[in-house]
Amino acid sequence: MSFSRRNFLIATGVAAGSTMALSACSSGNAGGNSASKAPSMDKAEAATITVGTKADSQGPAPEMPGAKKGGTLYTLDQIDFDHLDPAQIYSSYTGAGAVLFLRGLTGYRVDSKGNTTLVGDLATDAGTMKDGGKTWSFTLKDGIKWEDGAVVTIEDVRHTFERLFADFVTEGPRYPQNWLEGGDKYKGPYEGKHLKSIEVSGNTITFRLKEGHADFNYMLAMRGFAIVPKKHDTQKKYDKRPYSCGPYKIESRSIDKSLTLVRNEHWEADKDPVRNGYPDKIVMQFGYQSLASTDRYIADRGNDQFALSLLNEVASERVQKVMGDAKLKQRVMTQVDTTCFYFPINMTRIKDQKVRQAINWAWPAQQLKQQRGGSQVTETATTIISPLTPGHTDFDLYGKKTKPMGDPEKAKALLKEAGKEGQKLVIAFQQSDKAVKEAVTIKNALEKAGFKVVTKQVDKTTFYSEIGQLDNEFDLFAAGWGPDWPAGYAVIFPCWDGSQISEGGVNWAQLNDTGVNKAIAAASVETDPEKANKAWGEIDRQIMELAACVPDYHPIRNYFYGSKVGGVVWNAGDTAIALGKVFVKA
Repeated sequence: MSFSRRNFLIATGVAAGSTMALSACSSGNAGGNSASKAPSMDKAEAATITVGTKADSQGPAPEMPGAKKGGTLYTLDQIDFDHLDPAQIYSSYTGAGAVLFLRGLTGYRVDSKGNTTLVGDLATDAGTMKDGGKTWSFTLKDGIKWEDGAVVTIEDVRHTFERLFADFVTEGPRYPQNWLEGGDKYKGPYEGKHLKSIEVSGNTITFRLKEGHADFNYMLAMRGFAIVPKKHDTQKKYDKRPYSCGPYKIESRSIDKSLTLVRNEHWEADKDPVRNGYPDKIVMQFGYQSLASTDRYIADRGNDQFALSLLNEVASERVQKVMGDAKLKQRVMTQVDTTCFYFPINMTRIKDQKVRQAINWAWPAQQLKQQRGGSQVTETATTIISPLTPGHTDFDLYGKKTKPMGDPEKAKALLKEAGKEGQKLVIAFQQSDKAVKEAVTIKNALEKAGFKVVTKQVDKTTFYSEIGQLDNEFDLFAAGWGPDWPAGYAVIFPCWDGSQISEGGVNWAQLNDTGVNKAIAAASVETDPEKANKAWGEIDRQIMELAACVPDYHPIRNYFYGSKVGGVVWNAGDTAIALGKVFVKA
């Protein structure tokens, strides 16, 4: 996300300092036993993420009951990680896996019950804020080592943040680039120049920001800001083979097939408050559709007993079987997600508002919900901001609640008014069995409403890279967005502000509306939390009146795993399974 906002305090009104808290969705089962009924967005509870003490930051990570070291853990997922260079990492899926070998200044400490706390990871604590959040300092722990035995230095830390400004960094989060003083003119460290707003003294690094950001330390917990060794920075090539200062290092990698991790003998548990590092080896396996992985977990044979998935969930075809079987259900972690999946409509190609509104009116919400497995796995979205995120306002501009099957006649009328009957639409989907079925449903519904639809499958690994290109040839495409922390700003600004249109950016619709831009600017500096939240909800509505996207659904995650996997808990900060806490049962 390319953010340039005031701070989290303004958006949500929480107190600054050591008691500052963030909220993230936490519902269902943190340890394996799902509720008897499908979870609901309305009934989901918020998990408070507080800033831990200096003692919390020292390590080791809280132990998991019954855990012991040893064994090999496996994963079964559809796709390989799109990036391994932390500067390019922006998906929660990649971040969830990379936590095993990438460490940042801060991170999330998770206990056996899933309670999540922000702590210093490589830093001695979660940071010191001054000047109303315009100045942040972090002190590096002594003696943490890279996989080759070299000590992680404060120069490595400075280099990590300076290299974010290099021209080969195109897809990762861009908070520092926008927030740091002088960032708009800095070109990176490779010509021997330092960024003046990043200062180093002894083992302490200080960041000087243009504006106050009381949540800067939360931002640093993203995997996109994990540390890179200056000595081993191969620049663009670093994406292929990053260095580790975590409990595991990369032994081998076969693109789109597997990534094998083995112990980093230089890692010390006493200096890591985030990761337990129980298994001796972790083999991440790719190329498994959700149906295939689900069936393997049901069979529960061989190495699959020691496997879990970070991305794949219970396949829609097996939801009733798995969730209706008490024994199988014990091996499912259910979690309501703050993500909204939606279809951005390319504003440079579909310029007529009535055409975009017609797409919304024709949308087959109920059919898609049933295909995905019903209320056990999905809730129809009518807004961009999730009901679990501050700033959400409930509205339904296109009748999804009253006509969940779609309203083709209304859509036809709008196309006729626009003089666009027979409008051609090119829709991009990720390449998967599930997406193929959904594409057929959407195509049929839109053609019933008077559109001519062409569907195109795009490789899953490169999908977001392709839709992020400004000159892509798609009219709309499946995408999704979850806030890095709970705030309306974190949903709206990166994806809908005109200033964020760029190659590889996430304003996928390329919306650049003067009214929306002005409203975002005003909401970003609103100091009253209630007014700020109200403003974000109004902007959400404003975007939907323009019909810049089709809100599709909010996911209810059901993660299945083998019978000999333990320690499966949710990291509310990373919004993913806390992989560093998982262990193999004897």
